[in-house]
Amino acid sequence: MASLTASLLPPLLLQDRKTIYRTSQKPLVSYAGGRQNYAVIVKASGDSSESSTALSIVKSVQNVWDKSDEDKVGLIGLGFAAIVALWTSTNVISAADKLPIIPVVLEIIGILFSTWFVYRYLLFKPDREELHQIINKTISQIFGL
Repeated sequence: MASLTASLLPPLLLQDRKTIYRTSQKPLVSYAGGRQNYAVIVKASGDSSESSTALSIVKSVQNVWDKSDEDKVGLIGLGFAAIVALWTSTNVISAADKLPIIPVVLEIIGILFSTWFVYRYLLFKPDREELHQIINKTISQIFGL
């Protein structure tokens, strides 16, 4: 493993560099001249995280695509509408950002709303519980639970 680590370093960095090894042949301290540098070895693991948002979205879209025989045209139309909406909103935001006073006003409104939201829902425990109930109620209404 030490030879692999040493072979990965560029030859210019290996001039006048000494490495101190323990009995397990892992580098403890590398130094060049009078300055000490610590060597770090990183091992890659074979486990992949399936909890990623992007992966879950792709898997849910694949499940819906596989289960629906009649609504594939509707799903394609919905995907196209989402892309058009994203493109349109990006252009509208960039156009509004070029106006002289609009970005400042929107920034002030955002700061005021964020301050109000933190004071109203996040600062005290009963208010956080109320926000949790509102979110759960909204999710149940959307998914029809």
